[in-house]
Amino acid sequence: MSHPSINAARLLGRIRTLGSIGRDGEDRLVRLAASDTEKLGRDQFVAWLEGAGLAVAVDRMGNIFGIWRPEGLDDAAPLMLGSHIDTVIDAGIYDGCYGVLAGLEVIETLKAEGFRPSRPVVVAAFTNEEGVRYAPDMMGSLVYAGGLDVDAALASVGTDGTVLGDELARIGYAGDYEPGFLRPQAYLELHIEQGPALERESISIGAVENLQGISWQRVTIDGDANHAGTTPMSMRRDAGHAAARVVTFLRERAVAANTPTVATVGCMRFEPNAINVIPSRATFTVDLRDPDEGRLTQEEAALAAFLDVLAMEERFSVSVERLARFEPVTFDRGIVEHIEAAAGERGLSCKRMTSGAGHDAQMIARIAPAAMIFVPSAGGISHNPKEYTADDDLVAGANILLDVVRRLAAEGETA
Repeated sequence: MSHPSINAARLLGRIRTLGSIGRDGEDRLVRLAASDTEKLGRDQFVAWLEGAGLAVAVDRMGNIFGIWRPEGLDDAAPLMLGSHIDTVIDAGIYDGCYGVLAGLEVIETLKAEGFRPSRPVVVAAFTNEEGVRYAPDMMGSLVYAGGLDVDAALASVGTDGTVLGDELARIGYAGDYEPGFLRPQAYLELHIEQGPALERESISIGAVENLQGISWQRVTIDGDANHAGTTPMSMRRDAGHAAARVVTFLRERAVAANTPTVATVGCMRFEPNAINVIPSRATFTVDLRDPDEGRLTQEEAALAAFLDVLAMEERFSVSVERLARFEPVTFDRGIVEHIEAAAGERGLSCKRMTSGAGHDAQMIARIAPAAMIFVPSAGGISHNPKEYTADDDLVAGANILLDVVRRLAAEGETA
C-alpha cells in the first residue's frame, strides 16, 4: 500500500536554510530569544508561512502561528503542530526547527492533496523555549497554556540586562493577540530525540508517552576568603570545596540509584575568583530530572538535607533559589497509539519512550491532549553543532506526522 509523502527536498532545504540564519563571526549558530539573529529566523519563517497561503498571527509573547482555516471552520478548535526556532549558543540546526518546519510541510502537503480537514490546522513557533537568554525555558508555551502571567514573562530580565517585552517590540514581534487565543483540540510535536536510545536500538520512530519532571535550583554557599598559601586546610571555610562536595554527592547518588534520575551542575561561579584566594562564595545551578514525581521530590529533599548537613558541619551559609519546577507529564494515550499505528503502516520500527528533555508539548499538554514523535539523533548529541539526524530519518518522521495529522484532522476524528 502506498502512502502520500511530504516534499522531502522542500523540508530538508528549509531546515538547512534556517540553519544558516543567525551565524556569528565564528560561524556558530546563535539565535537567542528575541535577539537580532532570531528576528532574521522569524522573518524567514513568516515568509514561508505567507508563501504557503497561511494566515499569520503573533501573540503578545511573540509566539508565531501559521493558520490553515478552510472556509466554514471558523469556530472549530484547531489541531496544533509546533516547536521553536530559538537556539542555544553554538547550536545544531535540528532542535526545535525540525518540528516547526515539518509542521508547515505537513500543512502544505495536505493542501496540495486537496485534503479538507474537519478543523483548522495550525503550526506554531513558541518563544524562548531554550531559556538561554531569559528564564524559565519553555516560556512562550508556558504562558500560552496559562502557567505564567504574560506581563510577568514580558518583564523578565535577560542575562544581558535586556527586558523580554522591550526586545520583542524592538524586533517587531510583540503581537496583539492574547496568549491562548487559539485553544487547540490537540497538539503534536515532532522532534529529534536528543538522546541515544533510538539509534542504539536501531529504531526509526519514538512514540513519546511521557516526559520527565524538571527541577532547577540555584545554590549559593558562603564561606571565608583567605590566603591560599598561609591558611591551614583545617582552618578553611572553602566555599569551592563545599560546592565540589555537592557535585560529588549528586553524581554518586544518581549513579547508585536504580532509577532514571539524572542530576547536573551546569553553571558554577566562585568569588573572588582568584588563583591564590580561597573562594568566599560559590554559586551554582542544580538540574534534577525524573519521570516520576515522587522520586523527583525525594531527590529535591535529599539535596536539601545534604545542604543542611554541609552548613552545620563546616559553618557555611547556604541559600537556595528555585528557578523552575515542572512536574512530569503523561501524554495522550490515543495520540500515542496513532503514532504507533502510522509507523506500523509504513513499515517503520517504533517504541514507546520517555523524553529526558523539556519541550513545548509538556506545557500545551496542560490545556489539550498532546504527544510527541521522536526520530534518532546520531550519537545522542544535541545542543551542539555536531547534532545530526540523517535525511531519511527526518523525512520518515515528517511522514509519520503527516499520517497522524491526517487522522486527527479527518472528519469526525478526535484524539
